[in-house]
Amino acid sequence: METRSKSWLAWLVSMPVLAAWALLGTCSGIPSQLDQVMKLGELRVVTRNSPTSYYLGPEGALGPEYELAREFANNIGVSLYIYTPEQFANVLPDVAAGRAHLAAAGLSATAERSELVQFGSVYQQVSQHLVYRVGAKRPRSIEDVIGEHLEVVASTSHVELLEELRQQYPELTWIENPGTESAELLYKVSQGQIDFTIADSTEFAINRNFHPEIRVGFDVKEGDAIAWAFAPGDDSLRERADQFFEDIHQDGTLVRIIDRYYGHTNKFDYVGTRTFLRHIETRLPAYRHTFESAAEVTGVDWQLLAAIGYQESHWNPHAVSPTGVRGLMMLTQATARHMGIDNRVDPEQSIYGGARYYRRVKNKVPDRIPEPDRTWLTLAAYNVGFGHVEDARILAEMHGKNPDSWAEVREMLPLLSQKKWYSRVKRGYAGGWQPVLYVDNIRNYYDILLWMTSNHMQPFRSEPQSTELEEPPVET
Repeated sequence: METRSKSWLAWLVSMPVLAAWALLGTCSGIPSQLDQVMKLGELRVVTRNSPTSYYLGPEGALGPEYELAREFANNIGVSLYIYTPEQFANVLPDVAAGRAHLAAAGLSATAERSELVQFGSVYQQVSQHLVYRVGAKRPRSIEDVIGEHLEVVASTSHVELLEELRQQYPELTWIENPGTESAELLYKVSQGQIDFTIADSTEFAINRNFHPEIRVGFDVKEGDAIAWAFAPGDDSLRERADQFFEDIHQDGTLVRIIDRYYGHTNKFDYVGTRTFLRHIETRLPAYRHTFESAAEVTGVDWQLLAAIGYQESHWNPHAVSPTGVRGLMMLTQATARHMGIDNRVDPEQSIYGGARYYRRVKNKVPDRIPEPDRTWLTLAAYNVGFGHVEDARILAEMHGKNPDSWAEVREMLPLLSQKKWYSRVKRGYAGGWQPVLYVDNIRNYYDILLWMTSNHMQPFRSEPQSTELEEPPVET
């Protein structure tokens, strides 16, 4: 009986959602979309495979759209099934045909798309960048693009925008690629394989860390509204999602998720990023196993440990600072002694020592602080000292801000270099910009390592979660 039940559920889930519900419906009529989700016990979300939406990292699902979808599924008390179609062009048809309850894929809410689906509340604004390669002549207007190789992802809002522009510029031409994603086209621009592409500002901000040769020529459009898409004809699920976005905007969850993926992307170093990508190939292989082993012992992501090590020494075990810290993780003599390290220039000892020290610092940060804020606060304390971070959190309270939010504590840390403010806290002066830059850099390195070591294409199913930002188990 149990086997038959599982077989029935597997068959049911494989069907379009609305068709499956028709078989479960009663004589009272077809229930609302929200009731369908509640009855099935699962929210089916179609998305796109990109660092701005969803991908599978080494420890589970990642991406801003994934996190928002997971929070929404938790909010209504059902499990989440999130998947990517073979082509981006299939995202909206999957929703319209009932194969998914909603699309969460960084979608621009355009008039043309609204003829097929209905959009929910706007939760983010982006610009559409015209992207070119450094070293080429910078385009400053659409006229500079005419006659050149411009390629965009098929069925995107970028195509709709180009169609509008062609009314004014009849000679404008482009190629629509149905089997690719924006990240691939940005790579092709970086390699000189195509002249231009159009990318949302969020896509560009993340992908320039992987392809540092790309640049923004100009904004083709500003203020593009991003929203989830729902099947037309029934407002129940959309209205529940609208209320959800209003709630997470009020309680800070939306800001926290957006900050996790984009809060550090304004800082970009072309030479440093290229060097980092090269060092991933030339230096990291010698130490990756040790980072992974230290991660198993301490429970800290090996990619995070590697990002810390790169920020500290560029993975150079013989690095020495003017203040006397040394080794791959740049440990002080006092820290090395407390961690049981007798040779700071030994890579294995340094990595294990740094991992244990990071874990010790994190244990001081209050457990109530949700991830990823707890990790960013830990990194700041690892750099400048736990006491100074506590002082910055006190200043946050003085300013009416949330002391458990990294985005708000980040604003307070530089005040520790101003007498007006450091004189009002216990530990006094600190170079508050240093931990801000330190955390920003590590977040960039960490993002790159996560994306480059991730499993991008598999679908993901989670069970309902009660803890707000706890990572759900992965079933593949």
